[in-house]
Amino acid sequence: MQDTADEIIRVLIVDDHAETLENIRKLLQFEPDIEVVGAARSGQEALEMARETEPDVVIMDINMPDMDGIAATEAIKRDVRFAQIVILSVQSEADYLRRAMRAGASDFISKPPSGDELISAIRSLAVEAKRAKDEQKILEGTGPLPPLIGRERFGPEGKLIAVYSAKGGVGCTIIATNLAVGLDTADTPAVLVDTALQFGDVAVSLNLQSKNSFVDLATRIDELDVEIVEEVLLQHDSGLRVLAAPPRPEMADEINADQVRKVLEYLKQHFAYVVVDSGSTMDDITLTVLDLADLMVSVATPEIPSIKDARLLFDLLSVLEFPRENTIFVLNKMDRRSGITAAAIAENLKCTVDGEIPFDERTVTTSVNRGIPLLIADKGQPAAKGILEVLGAVKQRLVERTEEGIEEGEVERPRLFSRS
Repeated sequence: MQDTADEIIRVLIVDDHAETLENIRKLLQFEPDIEVVGAARSGQEALEMARETEPDVVIMDINMPDMDGIAATEAIKRDVRFAQIVILSVQSEADYLRRAMRAGASDFISKPPSGDELISAIRSLAVEAKRAKDEQKILEGTGPLPPLIGRERFGPEGKLIAVYSAKGGVGCTIIATNLAVGLDTADTPAVLVDTALQFGDVAVSLNLQSKNSFVDLATRIDELDVEIVEEVLLQHDSGLRVLAAPPRPEMADEINADQVRKVLEYLKQHFAYVVVDSGSTMDDITLTVLDLADLMVSVATPEIPSIKDARLLFDLLSVLEFPRENTIFVLNKMDRRSGITAAAIAENLKCTVDGEIPFDERTVTTSVNRGIPLLIADKGQPAAKGILEVLGAVKQRLVERTEEGIEEGEVERPRLFSRS
Protein backbone atom coordinates (compact mmCIF):
# COMPACT_ATOMS: atom_id res chain seq x y z
CA MET A 1 0.00 0.00 0.00
CA GLN A 2 1.37 3.40 -0.95
CA ASP A 3 1.77 6.00 1.77
CA THR A 4 2.60 9.26 0.00
CA ALA A 5 0.80 11.46 -2.50
CA ASP A 6 3.59 10.90 -5.01
CA GLU A 7 2.80 7.18 -5.03
CA ILE A 8 -0.94 7.51 -5.68
CA ILE A 9 -1.95 5.60 -8.82
CA ARG A 10 -3.54 7.98 -11.31
CA VAL A 11 -6.30 6.33 -13.35
CA LEU A 12 -8.19 7.54 -16.44
CA ILE A 13 -11.46 5.77 -17.33
CA VAL A 14 -12.66 5.71 -20.96
CA ASP A 15 -16.09 4.41 -21.99
CA ASP A 16 -18.91 5.85 -24.10
CA HIS A 17 -21.56 4.61 -21.64
CA ALA A 18 -22.13 6.91 -18.66
CA GLU A 19 -23.36 4.00 -16.53
CA THR A 20 -20.17 2.00 -17.10
CA LEU A 21 -18.02 5.02 -16.28
CA GLU A 22 -19.86 5.53 -13.01
CA ASN A 23 -19.73 1.84 -12.07
CA ILE A 24 -15.95 1.70 -12.55
CA ARG A 25 -15.52 4.94 -10.64
CA LYS A 26 -17.50 3.45 -7.74
CA LEU A 27 -15.34 0.32 -7.80
CA LEU A 28 -12.23 2.45 -7.34
CA GLN A 29 -13.40 5.25 -5.07
CA PHE A 30 -12.71 3.46 -1.78
CA GLU A 31 -9.14 2.44 -2.71
CA PRO A 32 -6.83 4.85 -0.84
CA ASP A 33 -3.94 4.37 -3.29
CA ILE A 34 -6.00 4.97 -6.46
CA GLU A 35 -7.20 8.34 -7.78
CA VAL A 36 -9.51 8.67 -10.80
CA VAL A 37 -8.08 11.71 -12.60
CA GLY A 38 -10.55 11.73 -15.48
CA ALA A 39 -13.46 10.05 -17.26
CA ALA A 40 -13.74 10.28 -21.05
CA ARG A 41 -16.69 9.37 -23.28
CA SER A 42 -14.75 9.03 -26.56
CA GLY A 43 -11.33 8.11 -27.88
CA GLN A 44 -10.47 11.66 -28.86
CA GLU A 45 -11.52 12.99 -25.46
CA ALA A 46 -9.42 10.26 -23.84
CA LEU A 47 -6.36 11.34 -25.81
CA GLU A 48 -6.80 14.97 -24.76
CA MET A 49 -7.35 14.00 -21.10
CA ALA A 50 -4.33 11.68 -21.13
CA ARG A 51 -2.10 14.49 -22.41
CA GLU A 52 -3.41 16.78 -19.66
CA THR A 53 -3.54 14.41 -16.66
CA GLU A 54 -0.70 11.97 -17.52
CA PRO A 55 -2.36 8.90 -15.92
CA ASP A 56 -0.41 5.86 -14.78
CA VAL A 57 -3.19 3.50 -15.90
CA VAL A 58 -5.95 3.93 -18.49
CA ILE A 59 -9.09 1.75 -18.37
CA MET A 60 -10.11 1.70 -22.04
CA ASP A 61 -13.33 0.50 -23.68
CA ILE A 62 -12.67 -1.10 -27.07
CA ASN A 63 -15.87 -0.05 -28.87
CA MET A 64 -16.42 3.70 -29.22
CA PRO A 65 -17.95 5.76 -32.04
CA ASP A 66 -15.27 8.28 -33.06
CA MET A 67 -12.01 6.50 -32.30
CA ASP A 68 -12.08 2.90 -31.07
CA GLY A 69 -10.10 1.76 -28.06
CA ILE A 70 -7.30 0.24 -30.11
CA ALA A 71 -6.69 3.45 -32.09
CA ALA A 72 -6.95 5.51 -28.89
CA THR A 73 -4.44 3.19 -27.21
CA GLU A 74 -1.92 3.72 -30.00
CA ALA A 75 -2.37 7.49 -29.82
CA ILE A 76 -2.03 7.65 -26.03
CA LYS A 77 1.08 5.44 -26.03
CA ARG A 78 2.72 7.85 -28.47
CA ASP A 79 2.06 10.88 -26.28
CA VAL A 80 2.15 9.42 -22.74
CA ARG A 81 4.62 6.60 -23.11
CA PHE A 82 4.64 5.43 -19.50
CA ALA A 83 0.83 5.03 -19.34
CA GLN A 84 -0.31 1.41 -18.99
CA ILE A 85 -3.56 0.60 -20.75
CA VAL A 86 -6.15 -2.02 -19.80
CA ILE A 87 -8.60 -2.85 -22.58
CA LEU A 88 -12.18 -3.67 -21.51
CA SER A 89 -14.47 -5.45 -23.95
CA VAL A 90 -17.30 -7.93 -24.20
CA GLN A 91 -15.27 -9.39 -27.08
CA SER A 92 -12.83 -12.03 -25.87
CA GLU A 93 -11.63 -13.48 -29.18
CA ALA A 94 -7.89 -13.96 -29.70
CA ASP A 95 -7.91 -11.45 -32.58
CA TYR A 96 -9.06 -8.64 -30.29
CA LEU A 97 -6.42 -9.57 -27.74
CA ARG A 98 -3.68 -9.64 -30.36
CA ARG A 99 -4.70 -6.28 -31.85
CA ALA A 100 -4.89 -4.70 -28.41
CA MET A 101 -1.43 -5.89 -27.43
CA ARG A 102 0.05 -4.74 -30.72
CA ALA A 103 -1.47 -1.31 -30.11
CA GLY A 104 0.44 -1.13 -26.83
CA ALA A 105 -2.13 -2.36 -24.31
CA SER A 106 -0.74 -4.06 -21.22
CA ASP A 107 -3.80 -6.09 -20.21
CA PHE A 108 -7.19 -7.21 -21.54
CA ILE A 109 -10.18 -7.80 -19.26
CA SER A 110 -13.65 -8.96 -20.30
CA LYS A 111 -16.67 -6.84 -19.40
CA PRO A 112 -17.99 -6.47 -16.82
CA PRO A 113 -14.78 -6.65 -14.75
CA SER A 114 -14.89 -7.77 -11.15
CA GLY A 115 -13.64 -5.25 -8.63
CA ASP A 116 -10.81 -7.49 -7.41
CA GLU A 117 -9.62 -8.29 -10.93
CA LEU A 118 -9.60 -4.66 -12.04
CA ILE A 119 -7.93 -3.31 -8.90
CA SER A 120 -5.30 -6.04 -8.99
CA ALA A 121 -4.52 -5.21 -12.62
CA ILE A 122 -4.26 -1.49 -11.85
CA ARG A 123 -1.83 -2.00 -8.98
CA SER A 124 0.30 -4.42 -10.99
CA LEU A 125 0.49 -2.09 -13.98
CA ALA A 126 1.28 0.89 -11.78
CA VAL A 127 4.63 -0.76 -11.05
CA GLU A 128 5.33 -0.88 -14.81
CA ALA A 129 4.27 2.76 -15.17
CA LYS A 130 6.71 3.79 -12.45
CA ARG A 131 9.50 1.84 -14.13
CA ALA A 132 8.72 3.49 -17.46
CA LYS A 133 8.77 6.92 -15.80
CA ASP A 134 12.14 6.14 -14.23
CA GLU A 135 13.52 5.03 -17.60
CA GLN A 136 12.34 8.28 -19.14
CA LYS A 137 14.06 10.28 -16.39
CA ILE A 138 17.27 8.30 -16.90
CA LEU A 139 17.23 8.96 -20.65
CA GLU A 140 16.63 12.65 -19.92
CA GLY A 141 19.53 12.64 -17.46
CA THR A 142 17.38 13.42 -14.40
CA GLY A 143 17.20 10.03 -12.70
CA PRO A 144 19.72 7.80 -10.87
CA LEU A 145 20.85 4.43 -12.20
CA PRO A 146 19.75 1.47 -10.05
CA PRO A 147 22.33 -0.62 -8.17
CA LEU A 148 23.10 -4.26 -8.92
CA ILE A 149 20.34 -6.27 -7.23
CA GLY A 150 21.03 -9.54 -5.45
CA ARG A 151 19.18 -12.83 -5.54
CA GLU A 152 17.09 -12.13 -2.45
CA ARG A 153 14.87 -9.86 -4.53
CA PHE A 154 13.41 -12.59 -6.74
CA GLY A 155 14.19 -16.09 -5.46
CA PRO A 156 16.90 -18.74 -5.60
CA GLU A 157 17.79 -18.69 -9.29
CA GLY A 158 16.99 -16.64 -12.37
CA LYS A 159 15.88 -17.82 -15.81
CA LEU A 160 18.31 -17.94 -18.73
CA ILE A 161 16.91 -17.07 -22.15
CA ALA A 162 19.16 -17.80 -25.13
CA VAL A 163 18.51 -15.94 -28.40
CA TYR A 164 19.98 -17.97 -31.24
CA SER A 165 19.93 -18.54 -34.97
CA ALA A 166 22.03 -20.86 -37.08
CA LYS A 167 21.97 -18.12 -39.72
CA GLY A 168 23.82 -14.88 -39.04
CA GLY A 169 22.29 -11.49 -39.79
CA VAL A 170 18.69 -12.33 -38.88
CA GLY A 171 18.44 -9.82 -36.02
CA CYS A 172 19.24 -11.84 -32.90
CA THR A 173 21.07 -8.94 -31.24
CA ILE A 174 18.16 -6.53 -31.73
CA ILE A 175 15.70 -9.08 -30.35
CA ALA A 176 17.91 -10.05 -27.40
CA THR A 177 18.52 -6.41 -26.51
CA ASN A 178 14.84 -5.51 -26.51
CA LEU A 179 13.79 -8.65 -24.65
CA ALA A 180 16.31 -7.84 -21.92
CA VAL A 181 14.97 -4.27 -21.68
CA GLY A 182 11.40 -5.58 -21.53
CA LEU A 183 12.21 -8.08 -18.78
CA ASP A 184 14.33 -5.73 -16.67
CA THR A 185 12.38 -4.21 -13.77
CA ALA A 186 13.20 -3.17 -10.22
CA ASP A 187 11.75 -6.45 -8.92
CA THR A 188 13.04 -8.67 -11.76
CA PRO A 189 16.47 -7.33 -12.76
CA ALA A 190 17.89 -8.63 -16.04
CA VAL A 191 21.39 -8.82 -17.47
CA LEU A 192 22.20 -9.04 -21.18
CA VAL A 193 25.18 -11.25 -22.04
CA ASP A 194 27.03 -11.38 -25.37
CA THR A 195 28.52 -14.83 -26.01
CA ALA A 196 29.30 -14.12 -29.68
CA LEU A 197 32.79 -13.72 -28.28
CA GLN A 198 34.68 -12.88 -31.47
CA PHE A 199 32.34 -10.41 -33.17
CA GLY A 200 29.58 -9.64 -30.66
CA ASP A 201 27.57 -6.46 -31.29
CA VAL A 202 25.52 -6.06 -28.12
CA ALA A 203 27.63 -3.23 -26.69
CA VAL A 204 27.83 -1.26 -29.92
CA SER A 205 24.09 -1.66 -30.56
CA LEU A 206 23.48 0.00 -27.18
CA ASN A 207 26.11 2.66 -27.83
CA LEU A 208 28.20 1.44 -24.91
CA GLN A 209 31.96 1.76 -24.65
CA SER A 210 33.12 -1.77 -23.84
CA LYS A 211 35.94 -0.91 -21.45
CA ASN A 212 35.19 -4.18 -19.64
CA SER A 213 34.08 -7.48 -21.15
CA PHE A 214 33.56 -11.19 -20.65
CA VAL A 215 37.34 -11.65 -20.46
CA ASP A 216 37.48 -9.66 -17.23
CA LEU A 217 35.19 -12.16 -15.50
CA ALA A 218 36.63 -15.27 -17.18
CA THR A 219 40.12 -14.46 -15.92
CA ARG A 220 38.82 -14.10 -12.36
CA ILE A 221 36.43 -17.02 -12.48
CA ASP A 222 37.44 -18.46 -9.12
CA GLU A 223 37.01 -15.20 -7.22
CA LEU A 224 33.70 -13.88 -8.53
CA ASP A 225 31.74 -11.72 -6.13
CA VAL A 226 29.20 -8.90 -6.39
CA GLU A 227 31.86 -6.18 -6.35
CA ILE A 228 33.84 -7.73 -9.21
CA VAL A 229 30.73 -8.32 -11.31
CA GLU A 230 29.48 -4.80 -10.61
CA GLU A 231 32.80 -3.42 -11.77
CA VAL A 232 32.81 -5.40 -15.03
CA LEU A 233 29.20 -5.07 -16.15
CA LEU A 234 28.37 -2.13 -18.37
CA GLN A 235 25.20 -0.15 -17.74
CA HIS A 236 22.89 1.26 -20.37
CA ASP A 237 21.06 4.53 -19.75
CA SER A 238 17.89 2.51 -19.13
CA GLY A 239 19.59 0.78 -16.19
CA LEU A 240 20.00 -2.57 -17.98
CA ARG A 241 23.26 -4.37 -17.10
CA VAL A 242 25.36 -5.74 -19.97
CA LEU A 243 28.24 -8.21 -20.14
CA ALA A 244 29.95 -7.35 -23.42
CA ALA A 245 31.94 -9.54 -25.79
CA PRO A 246 35.72 -8.92 -25.86
CA PRO A 247 36.72 -5.76 -27.75
CA ARG A 248 39.02 -7.68 -30.12
CA PRO A 249 38.35 -11.05 -31.84
CA GLU A 250 41.59 -12.69 -30.75
CA MET A 251 40.69 -12.15 -27.09
CA ALA A 252 37.91 -14.72 -27.45
CA ASP A 253 40.60 -17.43 -27.35
CA GLU A 254 41.16 -16.56 -23.68
CA ILE A 255 37.66 -17.81 -22.79
CA ASN A 256 36.61 -21.47 -22.64
CA ALA A 257 33.26 -23.18 -22.23
CA ASP A 258 33.78 -23.97 -18.56
CA GLN A 259 34.40 -20.30 -17.79
CA VAL A 260 31.26 -19.35 -19.71
CA ARG A 261 29.27 -21.87 -17.69
CA LYS A 262 30.55 -20.55 -14.36
CA VAL A 263 29.89 -16.92 -15.30
CA LEU A 264 26.34 -17.64 -16.45
CA GLU A 265 25.61 -19.76 -13.38
CA TYR A 266 26.82 -16.91 -11.17
CA LEU A 267 24.67 -14.37 -13.01
CA LYS A 268 21.60 -16.61 -12.65
CA GLN A 269 22.10 -16.37 -8.90
CA HIS A 270 21.97 -12.57 -8.96
CA PHE A 271 19.51 -11.66 -11.72
CA ALA A 272 15.94 -12.72 -12.34
CA TYR A 273 16.65 -12.98 -16.07
CA VAL A 274 19.87 -13.66 -17.96
CA VAL A 275 19.35 -12.95 -21.67
CA VAL A 276 22.12 -14.34 -23.86
CA ASP A 277 22.84 -13.23 -27.42
CA SER A 278 24.60 -16.30 -28.84
CA GLY A 279 26.86 -16.56 -31.84
CA SER A 280 25.51 -18.46 -34.85
CA THR A 281 28.11 -21.23 -34.63
CA MET A 282 27.02 -24.36 -32.75
CA ASP A 283 30.31 -24.72 -30.85
CA ASP A 284 31.09 -25.67 -27.27
CA ILE A 285 30.28 -22.15 -26.07
CA THR A 286 26.80 -22.25 -27.63
CA LEU A 287 26.19 -25.77 -26.33
CA THR A 288 27.09 -24.56 -22.86
CA VAL A 289 24.60 -21.70 -23.16
CA LEU A 290 21.87 -24.12 -24.26
CA ASP A 291 22.76 -26.44 -21.38
CA LEU A 292 21.83 -23.67 -18.97
CA ALA A 293 18.94 -22.20 -20.97
CA ASP A 294 15.43 -22.34 -19.57
CA LEU A 295 14.17 -21.09 -22.92
CA MET A 296 15.62 -20.61 -26.38
CA VAL A 297 14.31 -17.95 -28.75
CA SER A 298 15.08 -19.28 -32.22
CA VAL A 299 15.11 -16.59 -34.90
CA ALA A 300 14.69 -16.89 -38.68
CA THR A 301 13.79 -14.60 -41.57
CA PRO A 302 11.50 -15.30 -44.56
CA GLU A 303 14.38 -16.33 -46.82
CA ILE A 304 15.13 -19.81 -48.13
CA PRO A 305 18.66 -20.07 -46.63
CA SER A 306 17.41 -18.99 -43.21
CA ILE A 307 14.48 -21.42 -43.32
CA LYS A 308 16.82 -24.23 -44.35
CA ASP A 309 19.12 -23.46 -41.42
CA ALA A 310 16.15 -23.35 -39.04
CA ARG A 311 15.13 -26.84 -40.17
CA LEU A 312 18.67 -28.13 -39.60
CA LEU A 313 18.73 -26.49 -36.17
CA PHE A 314 15.48 -28.12 -35.09
CA ASP A 315 16.78 -31.49 -36.27
CA LEU A 316 19.98 -30.97 -34.26
CA LEU A 317 18.10 -29.90 -31.15
CA SER A 318 16.05 -33.08 -31.39
CA VAL A 319 19.24 -35.16 -31.50
CA LEU A 320 20.61 -33.20 -28.53
CA GLU A 321 17.34 -33.81 -26.63
CA PHE A 322 16.67 -30.11 -26.14
CA PRO A 323 12.94 -29.98 -25.26
CA ARG A 324 10.93 -28.53 -28.14
CA GLU A 325 8.55 -26.94 -25.64
CA ASN A 326 11.51 -24.86 -24.40
CA THR A 327 11.80 -23.20 -27.80
CA ILE A 328 10.09 -20.01 -28.98
CA PHE A 329 10.24 -19.69 -32.78
CA VAL A 330 10.28 -16.11 -34.08
CA LEU A 331 10.18 -14.80 -37.63
CA ASN A 332 11.96 -11.46 -38.02
CA LYS A 333 11.91 -8.94 -40.88
CA MET A 334 8.55 -10.19 -42.12
CA ASP A 335 7.60 -8.47 -45.37
CA ARG A 336 4.57 -9.30 -47.50
CA ARG A 337 6.65 -8.49 -50.57
CA SER A 338 8.94 -11.47 -49.87
CA GLY A 339 6.24 -13.88 -51.05
CA ILE A 340 6.85 -16.21 -48.07
CA THR A 341 4.22 -16.20 -45.32
CA ALA A 342 4.47 -17.28 -41.71
CA ALA A 343 1.89 -19.99 -42.38
CA ALA A 344 4.00 -21.40 -45.22
CA ILE A 345 7.12 -21.44 -43.02
CA ALA A 346 5.23 -23.11 -40.17
CA GLU A 347 3.96 -25.78 -42.56
CA ASN A 348 7.41 -26.34 -44.03
CA LEU A 349 9.09 -26.69 -40.64
CA LYS A 350 6.16 -28.48 -38.98
CA CYS A 351 6.25 -26.07 -36.07
CA THR A 352 4.34 -23.17 -34.56
CA VAL A 353 5.41 -19.60 -35.24
CA ASP A 354 5.28 -17.92 -31.82
CA GLY A 355 5.98 -14.38 -32.97
CA GLU A 356 6.36 -12.21 -36.05
CA ILE A 357 8.35 -8.99 -36.23
CA PRO A 358 7.65 -6.89 -39.32
CA PHE A 359 10.38 -5.52 -41.55
CA ASP A 360 11.00 -1.92 -40.45
CA GLU A 361 14.56 -1.14 -41.49
CA ARG A 362 14.47 2.61 -40.95
CA THR A 363 13.09 2.42 -37.41
CA VAL A 364 15.41 -0.40 -36.37
CA THR A 365 18.51 1.26 -37.83
CA THR A 366 17.69 4.54 -36.08
CA SER A 367 17.22 2.67 -32.80
CA VAL A 368 20.60 0.96 -33.10
CA ASN A 369 22.44 4.10 -34.18
CA ARG A 370 21.01 6.02 -31.22
CA GLY A 371 21.66 3.16 -28.80
CA ILE A 372 18.06 3.28 -27.57
CA PRO A 373 16.14 -0.03 -27.85
CA LEU A 374 12.79 0.03 -29.62
CA LEU A 375 10.88 -0.78 -26.44
CA ILE A 376 12.18 2.46 -24.95
CA ALA A 377 12.24 4.65 -28.07
CA ASP A 378 8.70 3.97 -29.31
CA LYS A 379 6.54 0.97 -28.48
CA GLY A 380 4.03 2.11 -31.09
CA GLN A 381 6.25 1.23 -34.06
CA PRO A 382 5.39 -2.02 -35.94
CA ALA A 383 8.72 -3.69 -35.10
CA ALA A 384 8.36 -2.78 -31.41
CA LYS A 385 4.84 -4.22 -31.35
CA GLY A 386 6.17 -7.46 -32.82
CA ILE A 387 8.87 -7.61 -30.15
CA LEU A 388 6.25 -7.00 -27.45
CA GLU A 389 4.35 -9.99 -28.81
CA VAL A 390 7.51 -12.08 -28.54
CA LEU A 391 8.11 -10.77 -25.01
CA GLY A 392 4.60 -11.86 -24.04
CA ALA A 393 5.19 -15.32 -25.52
CA VAL A 394 8.47 -15.63 -23.58
CA LYS A 395 6.85 -14.69 -20.28
CA GLN A 396 3.92 -17.02 -20.87
CA ARG A 397 6.16 -19.96 -21.77
CA LEU A 398 8.35 -19.43 -18.72
CA VAL A 399 5.25 -19.41 -16.50
CA GLU A 400 3.98 -22.61 -18.13
CA ARG A 401 7.33 -24.38 -17.79
CA THR A 402 7.62 -23.31 -14.15
CA GLU A 403 4.12 -24.57 -13.35
CA GLU A 404 4.83 -27.86 -15.11
CA GLY A 405 8.07 -28.24 -13.16
CA ILE A 406 6.25 -27.69 -9.86
CA GLU A 407 3.53 -30.20 -10.74
CA GLU A 408 5.84 -32.89 -12.08
CA GLY A 409 8.87 -32.28 -9.89
CA GLU A 410 12.08 -30.84 -11.27
CA VAL A 411 13.74 -33.42 -13.51
CA GLU A 412 17.12 -32.42 -14.86
CA ARG A 413 17.38 -32.92 -18.63
CA PRO A 414 20.51 -34.46 -20.18
CA ARG A 415 23.40 -32.05 -20.59
CA LEU A 416 23.97 -31.17 -24.24
CA PHE A 417 27.72 -31.02 -23.83
CA SER A 418 28.10 -34.07 -21.58
CA ARG A 419 28.90 -36.51 -24.34
CA SER A 420 32.40 -37.61 -23.37
